[in-house]
Amino acid sequence: TYVDRHAGGNSMPVVDQQQNYKLLSLTESDGKTVMKFQRSIEACDENDLPITNLPMKLIYAYGQTDDITYHSNRRGTKELNLLKYMPRVNPPNSKYFDMTMVNFTVPANQTHYHCKIVRAPTFDRKQHIYRIEPVITNFDLVHHLLLYRCPPSVMEMFEAECYTSNRSNLCMETIAVWGVGGGAFEFPEVAGLPIGGNVGGFLYRLEVHYNNVNKSAGRVDNSGLRFYYTSDLRQHDAAVLMTGLAVAPGYAIPPKARSFLTYGLCDTAYIPEVLETPHDLQVFSVMLHTHLAGRKVRVGHFRGGKQIDFLAVDENYDFEYQDVMNLGKTKTVKLGDKLLVECTYNTENRSKLTWGGLSTSDEMCLAFLFYYPAMNLSGCMSFPNITTLISEMGTNWLNLMSNKIWNDTSINQYQQTLKRIEQHVIIADSFNNTSCNTGQIPDLSVIPSAPCISGCATKSLALLSLLLCLAVQFMQKYY
Repeated sequence: TYVDRHAGGNSMPVVDQQQNYKLLSLTESDGKTVMKFQRSIEACDENDLPITNLPMKLIYAYGQTDDITYHSNRRGTKELNLLKYMPRVNPPNSKYFDMTMVNFTVPANQTHYHCKIVRAPTFDRKQHIYRIEPVITNFDLVHHLLLYRCPPSVMEMFEAECYTSNRSNLCMETIAVWGVGGGAFEFPEVAGLPIGGNVGGFLYRLEVHYNNVNKSAGRVDNSGLRFYYTSDLRQHDAAVLMTGLAVAPGYAIPPKARSFLTYGLCDTAYIPEVLETPHDLQVFSVMLHTHLAGRKVRVGHFRGGKQIDFLAVDENYDFEYQDVMNLGKTKTVKLGDKLLVECTYNTENRSKLTWGGLSTSDEMCLAFLFYYPAMNLSGCMSFPNITTLISEMGTNWLNLMSNKIWNDTSINQYQQTLKRIEQHVIIADSFNNTSCNTGQIPDLSVIPSAPCISGCATKSLALLSLLLCLAVQFMQKYY
């Protein structure tokens, strides 16, 4: 049975009065169910979401019989840009290599960041990486993976807990990122991640965040990343830029907050201070990242003092599902533009301050921008001026924060203070040269709702039939 329904909570979805979805085909074969359907792009039904040029979350559930009952853990989700899906390609001369942990015994701690300095395969000439896939041994332990390129000053391989040695802190140029719930990432056909040739000889730092909630002992892990590459070079070298709120001590989110906002500012006007030949960024994908308290993430795009767009938005952020989002189109960030990463947190169930930091119970507010042409750039972030914060809150502000009675009024006052005060804006290049300037947090606008125009029911979305082909393998081990 194929029916248009909507969900209002953790119960059986209710049948819509308007049936706006048209079934094109429905087949079941070899343990897979494939459903093709279409609907209008604009939502002329209050129970249907509009399809926009921003990525949207799709969810599915299935059973082992034709009876509709509770699905238990037989479910999944995927975030896609329905208006422009990034197709999977298989170029000629394609090969792959892995960068993984090797028989690493995960400590019996709730949070552990493990780092391994590794060497990539040697190539006589430049290759382009066109796809990155996670290689996960323990899905219940591995929260996220990051691969950083090291500067030439790092020449020795080693392995240790992250951020306990200066050697691992030197490698900060993000090359690849994967988060829990995510899948393979495909680069657009015009760009690839360079390796070999003039970028050969560098070492790389593989960082794995283990979230060992049950503090299990003796678990061995071999997780990492798989890189597919080709000698058929694409038009542009691609790169990744980390933006948002710098992860540093001194930033706190109050408890009992229903919706607390934090901000990280990237001012590209300062990029020429660390690069001799900077240029505009053509951003094609974004990965948004917070921890457990995160509920929403928005990346605003400003030019000439005015907001011109949202680079990326996730109004329903899910800690258990963090994937690289295809933006659907390339968005140009001109030198001089500002990017504001806004994160919304809910700490209603917490009785103590939540600090910015590495632990899963701490918080982050980051956006990783995938762009081309590549620059030797690693970060564009900000952090509130602590000296100004102390002058606003008082010299004993840490104790004051811990002992403060937090309610809607005090939470809002603190949030406004953090936004109003001066921010340190930090730009870092691939060799850890930095510039530090000051800036102010601008106001973000509300996302406009999509219009419902007359006759929209006749505007069908053919691509939707391709993107929502629900292929479920009942024996798949992950569900």
